[in-house]
Amino acid sequence: MSATIRVPAMTRDQFFDWAETQDSRYEFDGFEPVAMTGGTLNHSDIAFNIHRALHARPRGTGCRPRGLDAGVATVGDTVRYPDGVVTCSPANGVSRLVPDPVVVFEVISPTSGHVDRIVKVREYGAVDSIRRYVIVEAASVGLTVHERQAAGQKWTVTTVMADDLLPLPEIGVEIPIAELYEGVDFPPPVSDAWSSP
Repeated sequence: MSATIRVPAMTRDQFFDWAETQDSRYEFDGFEPVAMTGGTLNHSDIAFNIHRALHARPRGTGCRPRGLDAGVATVGDTVRYPDGVVTCSPANGVSRLVPDPVVVFEVISPTSGHVDRIVKVREYGAVDSIRRYVIVEAASVGLTVHERQAAGQKWTVTTVMADDLLPLPEIGVEIPIAELYEGVDFPPPVSDAWSSP
């Protein structure tokens, strides 16, 4: 059996320069650009709600949420653009990367599930400063929260549902789950084909 060795098509700095000239958004998997495909309106609304909730709460804590164009360096030269990220470290305004991200949010789409649930769990786990990685469902109400107390520890995983609060002790706030889904219109549930009329 032979294995294929991937050779990077560009460096991280080359990716940044290239990405600035593109009309679409891309992440960098450490080897080549990966298109960030368009999401649903629900995905967009949830991401907006995450930013609104994060901007309203950590004032005075020294922690600050960053926007959708704020990159997070993970493994090797990989750069991810999460749907929400918070840092408690000062940042240079012209930097392309968030320094010492503490909390990261990704909203799941049908095409990103594998990457967000497996690949990014490993990548964000390799970033010592990240204490909490929140995966937010876009097809229904629910969050999968990966948390750890210290660098190098394995993730502890919990599920948070509609009536719960999302605790973010790393930045000293709690967010009601309902707030993250405000204005989101889910389709009615599909009826069970086996149920009687």
